[in-house]
Amino acid sequence: MTATLGYYPGCSQTGTAAEYDISTRACMAALGIESADVPDWTCCGSTPAHTVDHFLAGALAARNLTQARKAGFSRVATPCPSCLSALRTADARLAEPAYKAEVERLLGHPAPEHVDAVSTMQAIWEQAGAEGVRAHVKKPLTGLRVACYYGCILNRPPDLMAFDDPENPVVMDELLRACGAEIVDFPFKTECCGAAFAMPKLNIMTRLSGRILDMARKCGADCVAVACPLCQMNLDLRQGQVNAATGNDLRLPVPYFTQLMALALGLPDESVRLDKLVRPLEPALEAARARASKPAAGGVAPKEAKTCA
Repeated sequence: MTATLGYYPGCSQTGTAAEYDISTRACMAALGIESADVPDWTCCGSTPAHTVDHFLAGALAARNLTQARKAGFSRVATPCPSCLSALRTADARLAEPAYKAEVERLLGHPAPEHVDAVSTMQAIWEQAGAEGVRAHVKKPLTGLRVACYYGCILNRPPDLMAFDDPENPVVMDELLRACGAEIVDFPFKTECCGAAFAMPKLNIMTRLSGRILDMARKCGADCVAVACPLCQMNLDLRQGQVNAATGNDLRLPVPYFTQLMALALGLPDESVRLDKLVRPLEPALEAARARASKPAAGGVAPKEAKTCA
């Protein structure tokens, strides 16, 4: 059967976020979601390109949409929210004649027909859903308390992204709940982590990421699940800088949601790549196992994960 879903990895997933790419591909395959890479894909421009030139940004993204169309894909999934935003923005703006003409001039060929770009989270949700995931779970994440952090652009702007709730998204929650995890009531699901401001304005990133991590801790989370390479970098790799700036001693692991799914699906270590995390997940998993195995006092069921208003 020929795959009908194109897969656009994006630059980060071939380098600093390789574990996101590896675990995403493994989860999709385990769930029976067939896909194939967009041939000869290139950088989409991500977040920096549009700050320099909107037409050039459109051309960078449109070239990848062209490659998808040439390969016969009318739908493309990408793990990265920044890539998703670039692809969907270009596709939407190509409906504007003046914009299309300038992009075609830069491309040197006609702009592609409409390509429906979606997140891999959306692809998993629509093609497998919570029940499909639950049916494949071999090692449930029983006892693991997870704060689901979506970041600020995965579902925004809502008219462009058109998936899940832009203020209170729930799809990641439901997918990981299907994996057996306890999902904490986390009010900072879509707060900004500071994104690329970590480079020119480190204090902005440490303040914003610090708020997110501190709230996750207050909500009783064992870890923070993410769906964005830049968010993961700020919350995990830079957690030491956050602690130094805020005076906290946060030690929260920050895995990609697909890494947690891969664990629950019983996939081999090379498909999960927990070794790529700066803050190790194993202590949280051990604590969850201990919590789950501890008998409730007086036969009363264990309490639900702590919630935060």
